[in-house]
Amino acid sequence: MRLITPPHALPIDGGDPVVFLAGSIEQDRAVRWQDAVATALVDLAVTVLNPRRPDWDASWGNDLDDPRFAGQVAWELEALERADLIACYFAPGTVSPISLLECGLHARSGRLMVACPRGFQRRGNVCAVCARYAVPLVEDLDQLIAALRARLPGVTAPPARHREGG
Repeated sequence: MRLITPPHALPIDGGDPVVFLAGSIEQDRAVRWQDAVATALVDLAVTVLNPRRPDWDASWGNDLDDPRFAGQVAWELEALERADLIACYFAPGTVSPISLLECGLHARSGRLMVACPRGFQRRGNVCAVCARYAVPLVEDLDQLIAALRARLPGVTAPPARHREGG
């Protein structure tokens, strides 16, 4: 397993499957669920793209005029497009508006897998989107990890930017 976080360069197309870890971060207040996923995939030939950067500073402006913020968002959008699979975890007790946006953007892609435990404030909306667009939906992080491990060996779909509707 190879782990890449921003601002490090994204992998070139081809090679090992690429997984993007979408989901709750909450300005680094959410549980560090991404670490558990990376640890669970350590024995696989996979590249994991984790947008949760080690040097994040909550004082950065939420504006494209701030080059640090603009760079983070550009990295995430490009990483989402390059990913073969997108694993999205909605942590209970979080709001996660960016994760909701990412889920909606990629619901039709065939690459999204979602865990939405009870306790996430917009769980009903997430469940409705997953049902409508046949997105695999599980109840907790352990089930998401198991589903991801089961699907990784068979990933052959090209990244979303090469497909209709992604």
